[in-house]
Amino acid sequence: MSQSAVRPFASSRLRPVAIGLAGVAALTVSSYVSLPMVPVPVTLQTLVVVLLGAVAGPRMGAAIVLSWMGLALTGAPVLAGGKTGLLAFAGPTAGYLFAFPVAAFLAGFLPKGQTLALHGARFAGFLGLHALILAVGGSWLAMLTTLEIALASGVVPFLAGSLLKSALAAAVIAAMPGAKG
Repeated sequence: MSQSAVRPFASSRLRPVAIGLAGVAALTVSSYVSLPMVPVPVTLQTLVVVLLGAVAGPRMGAAIVLSWMGLALTGAPVLAGGKTGLLAFAGPTAGYLFAFPVAAFLAGFLPKGQTLALHGARFAGFLGLHALILAVGGSWLAMLTTLEIALASGVVPFLAGSLLKSALAAAVIAAMPGAKG
């Protein structure tokens, strides 16, 4: 029996669609794993964003995030706290959301492979991407409030979580079968 007969879905044109749907679902679930804080909740979104880029590649990772954002714009309750619509992209969390597709894209360029040095480089890359998300999100928040408020409520409380999520993302990639470069 041919390989394609055994695994027809693996070579199907539907595979990218299935990956995209799974990515959107993962982002949605990560939005609902939330500790409500004001004005920005703590979620697992950034973890999933960087993993999507690292696993799916730069273009597909960014496309998945943009699709998820598009769903939110059309009214689907996929964002933290079930937020939806244009208001979510103009309020205090908008800067973080705008940084997500960029971070997913850039994560696709992180090094592949299973050496200790590459694991460390990926961790550093994930940490840098979390810093990018916090910088863009904090900058947007500062435009709506003040720099002091933005740092105190939109950046500093997320530093430890960013460190942990970066380490977790690096560990997930290291544990994946076929992660060898």
